[in-house]
Amino acid sequence: MFPGFRFLRQRGLLGMNSRNADYIMVYNPRSAFPLADNKVQTKQLALKFGIPTPDLFYVVENHGSIARLHRILKNHRAFVVKPARGSGGSGILLIQDRTADGFITQSQRVLSKDAFNNHISAILSGVYSLEGLEDRVIIESLIHPDPIFNPVAYQGVPDERVLVYRGVPVMAMVRLPTRASDGKANLHRGAIGAGIDLGQGLTLSAVHKSRIISHHPDTGNPVAGIRIPHWEKILYLAALSKDMTGLQFLGADFILDRERGPVLLELNARPGLSIQMANQKGLGHRLDQTDRAAPEIFLNPESRVKWAQEAFQ
Repeated sequence: MFPGFRFLRQRGLLGMNSRNADYIMVYNPRSAFPLADNKVQTKQLALKFGIPTPDLFYVVENHGSIARLHRILKNHRAFVVKPARGSGGSGILLIQDRTADGFITQSQRVLSKDAFNNHISAILSGVYSLEGLEDRVIIESLIHPDPIFNPVAYQGVPDERVLVYRGVPVMAMVRLPTRASDGKANLHRGAIGAGIDLGQGLTLSAVHKSRIISHHPDTGNPVAGIRIPHWEKILYLAALSKDMTGLQFLGADFILDRERGPVLLELNARPGLSIQMANQKGLGHRLDQTDRAAPEIFLNPESRVKWAQEAFQ
């Protein structure tokens, strides 16, 4: 079983109240929130900074655009549907193929055209948006994941979350889909969170539904000891996301594409704290250590990554 909050408190556990009052309110200007909350804006900004993102096929602005959407989709058999202002993976559809009657999702469920249109309408109506407001729908390319995580993922696409403070990567985890999570990489849906050694890019032990585990519950393969490809580039792009947005406490999520390498999936201006459980370490000590770092380490993303890899092994 997970050792509990007393254990983590001794290791510098950061609580939600402190996260909000001492970091998000202090270091994240409200004016910068839309740059992370709105995935269309994130994509546009990432393009300017040379950060790879999934290719954008179309943005459904309103219900009147749905008819044009189907004309555009004739050229794409596989794609992703997601709310522009969604969170926690809600509302995301991964379409792997299509038939004459509809679309085949990642879990091999066939979605009729009517059901597909209803889902698009629900996103537009704000069912999945952060504040319940009307939203837009992003249609983008489906990532072809690097096979490195195949032994420890059940369907779905694993992603890497890097938590960044003052532009310094301070903690990271990889989220691995399970049968329980229906192939999605969200911990609250039942995915696994495995900590990552920042210095070497090696996976550590993992947490699944508040239990520490060493093996994937579906594949039976060990989770620890996987060396993540392009690790230094992932850390660099995560550090650069602070320069891109002005957000100094954020989560940056990446997917490893087998051809393009790390691709930025999204940014989070209010990152969750379960990353501490995945790493069995609290964030507090690392944030304090970052505050005590010499001013010169903050000069650019390269110096921030170099310092983090030496400090947080």
